[in-house]
Amino acid sequence: MYRTSLKVTSEREGDIINISREVSTAIRKSGVKSGLVHLFVQHSTAALTTIEYEPGVLSDLRRALSVIAPDDADYAHNARWGDGNGRSHVKASIIGPSLTLPFSEDGLMCGTWQQVVLLELDVNAGRERTIICTVSGE
Repeated sequence: MYRTSLKVTSEREGDIINISREVSTAIRKSGVKSGLVHLFVQHSTAALTTIEYEPGVLSDLRRALSVIAPDDADYAHNARWGDGNGRSHVKASIIGPSLTLPFSEDGLMCGTWQQVVLLELDVNAGRERTIICTVSGE
């Protein structure tokens, strides 16, 4: 097993950052030829998923998330903490903090149009995010 941390810096809420290259680099550095890579973002207002990294799809995802957790809704978290990011927590919880992907000697076994992405969901963006990357296999 091999473990490392990936650092990703966002600029604003709604950033969708392609981290496929960084994940592939971590797999190569591990020396593991085939197995699974597990990713876990250590923040409650960011999430990980796969997506076709194309402007239309990225826009569609942002719009869908704004429907699920609208900017102007009342959030109990905001009332309690006053930081205005209640919607960020909701969006991150729905998408999730972790992702597990298979890989082989040829690299990540994603579909033709799948890329691995970090979603920056916090209204207080412009942050460095840490992703724990664990590689296991043979």
